[in-house]
Amino acid sequence: MVRDEFATLLAERIEQNHSELAARWFAGLLALLPVDARDIFPTDSLLDHVPTLIVEIGAYVRDPDVHAISANTTLLEKAAELGALRHRQRASLHQVLREYHILGNILTTFVIEEVARVGTEAEPGSSAAVIHRLQQAVNVLSQATADKFIGLYTQTITEQSRRLEEFTRLAAHEWRQPLSALRSSITILRNFDLDTARTARALELVDRNVSHLVQMTHKLEAVARLGGQGDSPVLQTASVTTIAREAARQVGDMADARGVEVVIQNEMPELTIDVGRLELALVNLLSNAIKYCDQRKPRKYAAVTAVPADRHGWWLIRVDDNGVGIPSASLHTVFRRFTRAHADREEFSRVTGIGLGLAIVADCALALGGEADVESVDGERTTFTLTLPGSPHLA
Repeated sequence: MVRDEFATLLAERIEQNHSELAARWFAGLLALLPVDARDIFPTDSLLDHVPTLIVEIGAYVRDPDVHAISANTTLLEKAAELGALRHRQRASLHQVLREYHILGNILTTFVIEEVARVGTEAEPGSSAAVIHRLQQAVNVLSQATADKFIGLYTQTITEQSRRLEEFTRLAAHEWRQPLSALRSSITILRNFDLDTARTARALELVDRNVSHLVQMTHKLEAVARLGGQGDSPVLQTASVTTIAREAARQVGDMADARGVEVVIQNEMPELTIDVGRLELALVNLLSNAIKYCDQRKPRKYAAVTAVPADRHGWWLIRVDDNGVGIPSASLHTVFRRFTRAHADREEFSRVTGIGLGLAIVADCALALGGEADVESVDGERTTFTLTLPGSPHLA
């Protein structure tokens, strides 16, 4: 059998058995990747990529000039999608490359099996030529996947470095003022000639600034946990009402001091969710509503409610307040780290914080498989909305 006929025969066999070959590849990935079996290709679209890749490899074996893998932009995009998926799953580059090494071995073994099964007498070197084409195709797809993975990894490292630099600069700036005040107060307290009133004022200043530093530390720790590699979610089925009430308890003293009524809707849904993240998001939203309440209004409130979303099984968890609102020009930046919408308003100059609370909310919502949004009327009200799935499989 001449070489082209032999290649055509094997290409047809690869295309006919693409589902079986895809299943072999999937089995090989189970022990390789750091995810559950259902997450190796978590969507039907991604799962369909696998047999498609194998069918196109078969076409390349038949006629490499007509079906050049390197010129097939649609196929290369599919391979790149796998790179993006593996980056999200925190696989290593070694695992990505091994993934295609496994595929290459499966296809090579299949060719050898087919030659033995059919017993075809082909031209010398025909088997080697087919296997060489297989490896070329696999290498091109592997490179496309790896390039996407490396690009996203580099982008992540660059962003983390930028955030670290920004954090170092801003944290140093924020800590300088309370620490300076503490040093001055301590100096005053060491003077034995102080009267009782001055001592009380100094102690109040110390207490306020220490509290400020503690709050900043807690928020920075929360940011570190959310972005850390070891931060794996603990899923529980819990009532949003119960979670919201616990969040309200944590901000109770602050609400009482500012005269803000915290209202929690009864009988909100049960979600299978990372309870800690949802609680952290609600604590920050309620804290934000209390800090920026409008003291001119006779009744000041922050309310947590939940309603079904348009998507089946999803929920909208809302935190409404009748505070000072957010200027429209600031709405698109409120979820950014180290951003404060009212930093330029004198009446809020003593409000503590470094602009991390809403960034934590956005990170929590993303980690829970949903998103955070905001609507506001400056001077009247603000509504923050967490759009969340009722269970992880919906995310």
